[in-house]
Amino acid sequence: MLRYLPLMILLGVVIYALIDCATTKKEDAKHLPKIAWLILIVLFPLLGSIGWLLAGRNRRRPAGGGSGGGTGGAGGGRRTTWVAPDDNPEFLKKLGDENNTKGDENGDDEGDDDGKRDGDPRTK
Repeated sequence: MLRYLPLMILLGVVIYALIDCATTKKEDAKHLPKIAWLILIVLFPLLGSIGWLLAGRNRRRPAGGGSGGGTGGAGGGRRTTWVAPDDNPEFLKKLGDENNTKGDENGDDEGDDDGKRDGDPRTK
């Protein structure tokens, strides 16, 4: 069983490189056109796969680490780093808007003249 391990590892690397190359955008392929990388990976599995993984693709890493995601920010473009919900001003605004609309629908926002909500156990 162990004698097949190198072959299985090579097969896994080749399949990963093929899928990675096939799903990469044209403009992200470096040094050669994307189709040339695919041909290299098929014709020379070991060298083509290693070449693609090391030098064939632009690997964009966010400046602050972490995974990409979310939109927004001050510039209005894509955010490059992950932001916790309690630090995301867009999320907090949306949450506040949802709370305001729920309170208006239930009629719970109306309080006494003292500014406290009706039914608050701390006020009684």
